[in-house]
Amino acid sequence: MTDAFEPDVPAPDEVTAPWWDATREHRLVLQTCARCVREKRPAAQHPPRALCVRCGSDELDWVRSGGAGVVDSFTVVHRAPRPDLAVPYVIARVRLAEGVVLLTRLQGREPDGWHIDDKVQVTWIDLDDGRALPVFVPDAPPSPETEKGS
Repeated sequence: MTDAFEPDVPAPDEVTAPWWDATREHRLVLQTCARCVREKRPAAQHPPRALCVRCGSDELDWVRSGGAGVVDSFTVVHRAPRPDLAVPYVIARVRLAEGVVLLTRLQGREPDGWHIDDKVQVTWIDLDDGRALPVFVPDAPPSPETEKGS
């Protein structure tokens, strides 16, 4: 199993800079909408945007995520998009406890050892520029039932 990779990451901009700044401290933050909070609607969104995707408000702020989630969907990549990427690796949608979905990588387990609804926890890959990428690892060891495929 190989967990090492060199990602291509976008440069921060005026919308994403607070998110990237938090990653420097290994803090996973989510953008929230004050108007949606007041109206008791789901308020968190990701990726960061200039406006709320639900109501169009620009009353956006940041809250810290606990970093716990479940695997919503995943795929094992066997053919790298670049020759310098080691395969296989796992790309997944992780649904955080806060309801937001992140597109990320799964690590810490063989690619064929992952299942939908596996519990995961955020960890970090440090980048050369001081930022970090959130990736997810198993939150608990797989149960014997999971190992049998039931």
